[in-house]
Amino acid sequence: MPATYDKETVERVVRMCAERLEFPEESQAASMNQVSTLTRVPADTIKGWVRRAQIDSGVRPGVTSDQLAELKKLRRENQELRRANTILKSASAFFAAELDRPSG
Repeated sequence: MPATYDKETVERVVRMCAERLEFPEESQAASMNQVSTLTRVPADTIKGWVRRAQIDSGVRPGVTSDQLAELKKLRRENQELRRANTILKSASAFFAAELDRPSG
């Protein structure tokens, strides 16, 4: 099970990477590996955090965290509406059949 990190840890690690990237003699991968060694956070995790921060700040193209959250909310809402629509269609068919049935 992957470890979860609090927001402050993520921000600190991303900031550490950004500070190390200011030195041109070190590659991005080397910076992330060094920060990984210092913080004991896996380098792949750091890479994802840095990319997300770059997208959110507009440095890198992509869908921002706010847009992803909105999309997730809308998809959930769409799923609920589809489920409600299915229930209403079933109820409508049931009551239509009841109205068509001769009373006896």
